[in-house]
Formats: sequence, C-alpha cells, structure tokens
Amino acid sequence: MEARIAREEDYPQSFLSRLGELEARIGYTFQEKKYLRVALTHSSFSNEKRNRILYEHNERQEFLGDSVLSLIVSRHLFSDHATFQEGVLTKLRAASVCAEALFEYAEELGLGSFMLLNHGLEDAGGRHQKNILADCFEALIAALFLDGGFECAAGFVLRFAQPRLHRLTSGGKLRDDDYKSLLQEKVQTSPGEKVEYRLIGERGPDHHKEFEVEVRLNSNVIGQGIGKSKREAEQEAARVALATWFGEAPKN
Repeated sequence: MEARIAREEDYPQSFLSRLGELEARIGYTFQEKKYLRVALTHSSFSNEKRNRILYEHNERQEFLGDSVLSLIVSRHLFSDHATFQEGVLTKLRAASVCAEALFEYAEELGLGSFMLLNHGLEDAGGRHQKNILADCFEALIAALFLDGGFECAAGFVLRFAQPRLHRLTSGGKLRDDDYKSLLQEKVQTSPGEKVEYRLIGERGPDHHKEFEVEVRLNSNVIGQGIGKSKREAEQEAARVALATWFGEAPKN
C-alpha cells in the first residue's frame, strides 16, 4: 500500500491539542495550521512514519525562514542604527541570527516541548539540542511569513532579537564582551565547524553555586570557564577560546 500525504487528523492528538498554547505564546493565530504543524515536525519523525503516512518536515520552511530572518534583522539594523558602518552592522546581524542566538530564542519560547521527534531522538534529548531548536525556530519564522506576511514575522523575530541587540550595543558602540557571539562569528568563517558548550561541573550551595563549562570546536576542547551562572561560565569559556585559539587578547 502506497503511503499517503498526512492530514490533520493523522497527527498525534497530544500534539494537536497544544498548538493553541504555542499560538498564545507566539501571539498569533494561524489561518492555515499546516504551516505551524510543518514547522514543528522534525525529519526524524517524518522518516519514522514514511512507510504509512508522509508527514512534511520542516527543512524546506527552515530554508525560507533563514532568508526572512536575515532580511528582518538587516532592515531593523539599517533603520535603527543609522550611524553604524557596514562592518558593525554585519557583526551585529551575525551575532543575532547565529545558531546560538536562535537556540536561545527557541528556549525562551519553550519551542522544544511542542516538536514532533522520533522516539530515539527524543530519548537522546533532542528537544534541547541547539541545532534542532535553531532550525525549528527558523521554520517557525517561515510559517509566520507564509501565513501572516513579512510584518507578522518581523514583529515576532524582533521580540527576541531586539533585547539581544540591546545587550550587544551600548552608547552607540558594539560591545566586545559578548564572547559567545564573537566566537561564533569566528567559527562561521569555516563551513562545517561546530561549537558546543558542555556543563562539566557545579559546586557550592544552591544560593552560591559555581558552574564550570567547556567549549568544544568539533571534538576539541578549546576553552573552559567558571561562573556564577551557566551563561556566565559559557561566556568565560568563549573568552578563553578566543584568546588561546584565535589570538584575541582577553579582558578581565
């Protein structure tokens, strides 16, 4: 029997019943729910079911969302930072649309809990994997663009990107202490390179914890950092990596 294209009723009821909750978090109700369903469907789920039902997964929408995201942030930077030169604008855009940034946006939205993954990937912690969440966020941008238009997608994106851009800029100048973004920018110049942060230890009482994180470039540890939060430890690890691997003088 030949597999058929999935209809709405083919999706798990537990998945469908929570789409309204996600729409409330997004602040938008989809006219064509298919765009939202596709954005949340990982290829692992689609491949697992393909012998019976063909579920469209989110990779095509991710491709579109990547371009829409870049244009939204570029337009915003061009309009709101008239005194910034091209090099600074490019640096700001890269820092606010990189996989690390998209992962943070997706985590803030709680996007992973709404996704469709196969059992193996779910058991492996796929709902919290950086690349999976970053790709899903881009697919969601495309869903908003396709259903509600450019301004709809822009309003959603800037809700997350503007606070990050604000942290990156201070007094009209690009701050240079967002080491994670600076490291990501360095790595992106070499296709196929992957940066990953791992928590390797924590110590102290709950009210005064210290976290230790290592940053890896592919399989190589390139920096370690300690901080009072995971984010602070990741920034310190990235600072060390920039100093030791890329020759950028660290700041205290």
